Amino acid sequence: MTLTPTRASDVRVRRLTTTLYGYSFLEEFVLLYPVYALLFSDTGLSVWQISSLFALWSVTGVLLEVPSGAWADAVSRRLLLWLGPLLTAAGFALWVLLPSYGAFAVGFVLWGAGGALGSGALEALVYDELERLDAADRYARIMGRARAAGLVAVMAAMGLAGPVLAWGGHTAVGAASVLVCLLAAATALRFPEHRSPAEGHESWTAALRAGLAEARADRSVRGALLLVPAVSAVWGALDEYTPLLVRGTGVADGTVPYLLLLIWAGATAGSLLAGEGERLGTGGLAAVLAGAGLALAVGAGDGTPWGLVLVALAFGGFQAATVLADARLQRRIEDTGRATLTSVAGLGTELATIAVFGGYALIASGTSHATAFTVFAVPYLATAAVLLVRAGGAKARP
Repeated sequence: MTLTPTRASDVRVRRLTTTLYGYSFLEEFVLLYPVYALLFSDTGLSVWQISSLFALWSVTGVLLEVPSGAWADAVSRRLLLWLGPLLTAAGFALWVLLPSYGAFAVGFVLWGAGGALGSGALEALVYDELERLDAADRYARIMGRARAAGLVAVMAAMGLAGPVLAWGGHTAVGAASVLVCLLAAATALRFPEHRSPAEGHESWTAALRAGLAEARADRSVRGALLLVPAVSAVWGALDEYTPLLVRGTGVADGTVPYLLLLIWAGATAGSLLAGEGERLGTGGLAAVLAGAGLALAVGAGDGTPWGLVLVALAFGGFQAATVLADARLQRRIEDTGRATLTSVAGLGTELATIAVFGGYALIASGTSHATAFTVFAVPYLATAAVLLVRAGGAKARP
């Protein structure tokens, strides 16, 4: 039976999305995530040494974020999505085979490099393939589901890490994590890619120059680039402190994981609803951010477990807004510099996240975690106000 063009296009979209959802799940289904700090501590590392490893990880991501995006525009994006999990797998293998500060440091560099290779390349590949199939309007919905798959994987890893650790120790957890990374690399090979490297640039430096030139020349691209870190950095950093916020409500430590699952469920719901939010436009995105910011302020300031329901709603709004900001950026970028500029947005997010970590430490050390969460609702209200002004200006222009 011969497929009609529409039916054939739907089949190709389904192949792309199935691969994407599987890849997104496997990238996050790493049992080491919830327990690697325990591995470091059991090896005898001090708090200072553990903190230095986290810093090394962050620095690696910052340094490689933009060059890796430019490389993705110059070569095969699928190649980078395959190579990234392999580097991460090598890092995890080092951790469990040669547990020491040096091995942990090398592992974090490999993990940071692996993550940087996929940042920008994944979004660019998916958007370009959807555009080729006349389905670019589905990007936000599809990426929202992909991020939801990743969040579900994180929750599943949280649930399985404890039993596997009790059964086989760090070796079993590490082996499972390496296996998942290898499966992610194998899944990456299933991504369709009809863009030839020859369509890009002769080198990654040429790709970088072209991408940055586009941002300088197009005001709408610059605005979309700034919106991504403005939406994603603050709540991405606050997520690291949610266990402390939950404990501050007075619940027993054994209850903390269950309330964290509530917050993660809110973020997952936001991912799944992101596609519907694309119809809202700039004013609608501003309303989502304002509503989520107010929910965060009221929920965190409440100081009770019931307030965490509002925090979960806030995280759902922020997750949806993050997907929508990414979709807005993709629509404004020309094909040749897509991965480069997506990585520039990622770099902005990394730097803004580091700034939030510093600000949070200053605020929470003198007050409380609830107060810090409340204060960091303000940037979202400010971003919403800027978007409303821009939306009003756009309507006023003939």
